[in-house]
Amino acid sequence: MKVLANDGISKAGEQVLKDAGIEVLDNRVAQDHVIKFINDNKVDVLLVRSATKVRQDLIDACPGLKIVGRGGIGMDNIDVEYAIEKGLYVINTPTASSKSVAELVFGHFFSLARFLHESNRLMPLEGETHFDAMKKSFSKAYELSGKTLGVIGFGSIGQEVAKMGISLGMKVIVLTRKPQTKVLTLEFFDGQSVQFEITSTNDMDAFLKEADFISINTPKTNEYIIDTPQFEKMKDGVYIVNTARGGVINEVALIDFIESGKVAGAALDVFEKEPNPEVLLLMNPALSLSPHVGGNTVDAQEKIGVELAEQIIKIKETIQ
Repeated sequence: MKVLANDGISKAGEQVLKDAGIEVLDNRVAQDHVIKFINDNKVDVLLVRSATKVRQDLIDACPGLKIVGRGGIGMDNIDVEYAIEKGLYVINTPTASSKSVAELVFGHFFSLARFLHESNRLMPLEGETHFDAMKKSFSKAYELSGKTLGVIGFGSIGQEVAKMGISLGMKVIVLTRKPQTKVLTLEFFDGQSVQFEITSTNDMDAFLKEADFISINTPKTNEYIIDTPQFEKMKDGVYIVNTARGGVINEVALIDFIESGKVAGAALDVFEKEPNPEVLLLMNPALSLSPHVGGNTVDAQEKIGVELAEQIIKIKETIQ
């Protein structure tokens, strides 16, 4: 069996595959040449992340392909249903990067609440000449402890965000399409654990009125989850972080509500016009920004690679 990890795979994952007698091709093939490469090299498994697209034309043109794998949660770049109809196995790693994304959420929350995103920009430029002025302007900061964390979406990432909020002493509320109850387990370094039962709500208005900090952790949507009507119902001075997908929040409306003071600060790891975000977003001092790196930690990539490898090995045993 041959595997093309076209968007890369961790060394740990590659080693698991090699130990199982599976050949790993570490080529990086341009989208226009992927079909030819797969057929010429008799590739059985195509692994991608977000760069390589697996659409119907590729699936139809590569009859020898048996497995398509996505390193991560979202499957937006794969025509999943069509692949399954054509008899392919489609795999992903829905939980491997959850902690990494959740930690980025709170990295942004801390930056926003303490003005770190802005002070890090200004200190090299004005730290020597305007130190006292900046100290004063950044003094109206907030603790997260005791505040209400609103989590939109209750999948693996939403659950990790909720757990981190609980560990910081925040009140956690969750918004989902349908109310659901989940038991979250917080595990500690000494083997102790504590369980919390959380029931989500589908009452958007009540949710928005209560949340001090909002984290969006949903799959890709066809329309905005947060638009002008939702902004209008939020608390004054709310903080928002989007690590979900571009297009779940109206970025133009976000800027308007930042300028009006309704939104104290926001963070975006994903963008509507990715990979070319609007300049107005990039230049806004109330925004904390990162280039879609939610799951990009060494730890997450190792987990992703190993999980994909283990799934491939299991499927190989089934189809042989």
